[in-house]
Amino acid sequence: MAKHETPLLDQLEDGPWPSFVSDLKQQAEVRAKNEKGVEFQIPQDTVDDLLGVLELSYKHGRTHWKHGGIVGVFGYGGGVIGRYCDQPEAFPGVEHFHTMRVNQPAGKYYKTDYLRQLTELWDFRGSGITNMHGATGDIILLGTTTPQLEEIFYTLTHDMDQDLGGSGSNLRTPADCLGGSRCEYSCYNVSALCHFLTNEYQDELHRPAFPYKFKFKLDGCPNCCVASIARSDMSFIGTWRDNIQIDQDAVNKYVENDPAYPSNGGAHKGSKDWGPFDIQKEVVGL
Repeated sequence: MAKHETPLLDQLEDGPWPSFVSDLKQQAEVRAKNEKGVEFQIPQDTVDDLLGVLELSYKHGRTHWKHGGIVGVFGYGGGVIGRYCDQPEAFPGVEHFHTMRVNQPAGKYYKTDYLRQLTELWDFRGSGITNMHGATGDIILLGTTTPQLEEIFYTLTHDMDQDLGGSGSNLRTPADCLGGSRCEYSCYNVSALCHFLTNEYQDELHRPAFPYKFKFKLDGCPNCCVASIARSDMSFIGTWRDNIQIDQDAVNKYVENDPAYPSNGGAHKGSKDWGPFDIQKEVVGL
């Protein structure tokens, strides 16, 4: 049985779309049953209390999180975002609920054994809630207490060869697209440049010294899958350096409606006429 009633949050489970509320309820149930026998280092009902304080925020129309000062790991000024609840008596499981950012590899390539080790660590010392990935690019580990920060940091750096990402008024973790590893359109080695920038600017990444945050993002081509223009301060966008290569004969046949060159690459060949677009029926009313 749920620890808190959440009638407002329950509405977010209606409809055909995935719901973060359902995910949180599932995680709360997993922690309550604890079939794996995890020796939780933070309150077992932390996710229940997270749902409770979020319901209260919806009810009051304002946040119940406060920033009680800087919190982090020794020697670093970034990588940890302090979260404190202003209702600790009602929701003791989230009295502290800090976020940790973990530096993702270029292209976000992982081995399953690494992901398993990371999630087991977070189940043990955190809430078990993750965000893969945040807008900055990092692995986001949502919800732990102050005493666990150094323990998690030690395991990441000593046992997993892993470092924290950036947060605060510093250089944020550089992020890139898949580049040439999976995409034929990439015009430069985005993974190599992302890796270089991450290593070159470690001090700026971990020790805030700027008046505001600064972001690098790397797109291998003008398709901008990382949205570097919109989501960074310095964009690296690959462009073609030679003369533009166009098959003029194929273009002419396309213009002439040659059946060998169908519109949209033949994606809609043989499909029915869908008629005019009805935004109310096809989007709003779903």
